[in-house]
Amino acid sequence: MPEGDVVFRTAARLHAALAGHPIVASDLRHPRLALVDLSGRTVTECVPRGKHIMLRLSDGLTLHSHLKMDGSWWIYRPGQRWRTPGHQVRVVLTTDDVVAVGARLHDLEVVRTEDESSLVGHLGPDLLGPDWDADEAVRRLAATPERPIGLALLDQRNLAGIGNLYRAEVLFLRGVHPATPTGEVADLPALVKTAQRLLYANRSRVEQSTTGSLIRGQERYVYGRRGRPCLRCGTRITAEPLGSGAEGTDAERTVFYCTNCQPA
Repeated sequence: MPEGDVVFRTAARLHAALAGHPIVASDLRHPRLALVDLSGRTVTECVPRGKHIMLRLSDGLTLHSHLKMDGSWWIYRPGQRWRTPGHQVRVVLTTDDVVAVGARLHDLEVVRTEDESSLVGHLGPDLLGPDWDADEAVRRLAATPERPIGLALLDQRNLAGIGNLYRAEVLFLRGVHPATPTGEVADLPALVKTAQRLLYANRSRVEQSTTGSLIRGQERYVYGRRGRPCLRCGTRITAEPLGSGAEGTDAERTVFYCTNCQPA
């Protein structure tokens, strides 16, 4: 489940492999984009924006993709066998040296670079971006004091890049129950600072760790550890749904927490 740090690394790999190179062949396997041909254009840069990836081209076009829950980008040498089944591939970009393959991509769009804001302009400050503004993130979170903090953190309009994993770990580290109204969180700026520090620490490594350990089973405090003992106090970790159950910013998702370290 890609979160802001995974998207950051993915964009960096794409940039390193494609920037400055002309596309000699392109294949966009999406009904709406099937007739779009990006060949002949040079990739100028690839940048992340929250959980979005913007691949910019020399003639002022941007190929936008969103990884959502299961998307990925792979870099291959020409002729190298793909790891991804062909029916899951949505984008193939070929240069003289590499083949970039996007699998299970969502919200795939080609827009003018100057119009990128129509796709990502609603996002809050990017935890790993040059626009990161902790005060603005706190302001946006605090604007709905009655909203559970566990829902507010996942709303990309407040701050961009947090997914279910980092939500759980940030709230554990700050001792906050996921259902706590945002207005009742004792130190919202400290919580936001913790979120940014966690993503920043993981931005360049494949093995995500919020505990500082890469030992299997000890990389995370609560996320994915339902029924296992809390690494801090030994209480069994609880996992339960939080949200409305409907689609949208407050869609139901499972939250993980320690009832002792994060009392209601």
